[in-house]
Amino acid sequence: MTTPSHFPRGADEPISPPPGCPAHGLGPGGLRRLYGPEADSDLAGIYEKLRAEHGSVAPALVHDDVPMWAVIGHTEALHMLRTGSHFTRDSRRLRVVQDGTLGPDNPLAPVMAWAPLISFAEGAEHQRVRGAITDALATIDDRGLRRFIHRSSQRLVNEFCETGTADLVSQFAEHLPMAVMCEVLGMPDECNERLVQAGRDMTKGTETAVESNEYVVSVLYRHTARRRAQPEEDFTSRLLAHPAQLSDDEVAQNLRVVLIAAYEGTANLMANVLRMVLTDPRFRAQLNGGQMTVPEAIEQSLWDEPPFSAQLGYAATQDAELGGQQIKAGDALIFVAAAGNVDPVVRPDLKASMAGNRAHLSFGSGAHECPGQDIARAIADVGVDALLMRLPDAELAVDEKELRWRQTIPARHLVDLPVTFTPRPPQDVMLRPTMGRVPAPRTEWEVSSPPPRDQAERPAVGVPAQASASDRSEQRPVPTPPTSPADQGEQPKGALQRLLRWWRGA
Repeated sequence: MTTPSHFPRGADEPISPPPGCPAHGLGPGGLRRLYGPEADSDLAGIYEKLRAEHGSVAPALVHDDVPMWAVIGHTEALHMLRTGSHFTRDSRRLRVVQDGTLGPDNPLAPVMAWAPLISFAEGAEHQRVRGAITDALATIDDRGLRRFIHRSSQRLVNEFCETGTADLVSQFAEHLPMAVMCEVLGMPDECNERLVQAGRDMTKGTETAVESNEYVVSVLYRHTARRRAQPEEDFTSRLLAHPAQLSDDEVAQNLRVVLIAAYEGTANLMANVLRMVLTDPRFRAQLNGGQMTVPEAIEQSLWDEPPFSAQLGYAATQDAELGGQQIKAGDALIFVAAAGNVDPVVRPDLKASMAGNRAHLSFGSGAHECPGQDIARAIADVGVDALLMRLPDAELAVDEKELRWRQTIPARHLVDLPVTFTPRPPQDVMLRPTMGRVPAPRTEWEVSSPPPRDQAERPAVGVPAQASASDRSEQRPVPTPPTSPADQGEQPKGALQRLLRWWRGA
């Protein structure tokens, strides 16, 4: 028998407040909605209201007024994520799924409906699938991956560097992660605009999210079939060949997790880091002064603006107490990383620098901690650094207050990031990163010892100081006229004397 939930549903309460009432952000039972107009404009504010009203674990409503517990405390989130005996990612155990409250047409269905994925697996099955994914990720050449990220960044910058203006979200941050992940998965030909837009849309809880999910899945099933027939040296082929013997269905579905999680999360991370660098005077000044590195800016961004705000679909496997709330078996919970990262218990001062502190919740924790977080960091690190080197004078084209955001429960997206910069010519994508051409040495500053006596009267070979290496190899020797005795008498006889004469302006 299923234990009745103690979740305050309020079935006999009025469905909605009277028109004009400020409580219109509330649903049945007076519970706060995590969707709708108020949430779209300030979901972070709703979480803080929940914290003030209920503490670190609060009752709330998601789309279609499906009830769930919002875990917004840092300590409580870690406990839930690390206690597999009490909380599971297997969404089939959710009461709202079993009784049909959360149906297949719910906008959150694409991220909550059970599938043979690592995200929903537990125990031995989770270890089998995660082991295959971890082993396949371990074979990726880090240096080769970073070179590809750099070349892809250069290609993207080349598309707008001559115009002097760009939107760093739609023209850079949204495209680089997809290009890199398609290369990792061995499907570069599939990387197109439709896949980029479908990947972003399916996590937003929109009316087209289900359709976008179906498109992404169809692409990955075709790719899996190709690699089963013609394996190559890529992540997909290694998954198919792994001793865990994953089926084509398991491979395709888990590719969906890897692709979308890495793409969506990294696109948000890159956009957030670029915004921080362009708008926050602390980091802008430190970057220019050489004190703040891009990796440090990335970690600060992971604290302040997690790529994924929340993860839905945790289920209580048994009655338990969490954050002072009585959770019943089958209750649904949301892991809210964004709220946990600003929990006053761990961050009493939100303006304090978090450099060197990786205790944030942005990549989760426990058995389901993101296995591809190193790839996400590499894409953001190399990509942002490459763009800043190409466009060092990039400035925000609008006031920071004019920037637009799109808020959903799973993530908060920066809509656009318009910038202006000095137009520059395209660059060869195969060039290695450089800080610019090294100026030719100034010969008048050179200090050298006089030649040995046996070489003093030998004719020297003259080559222009600024000639290139190829010029030097092809240029014919030009005899230098011998120095006259009178001239020799005017020269200081040692390196120290010549240095002193030069210093005095002689």
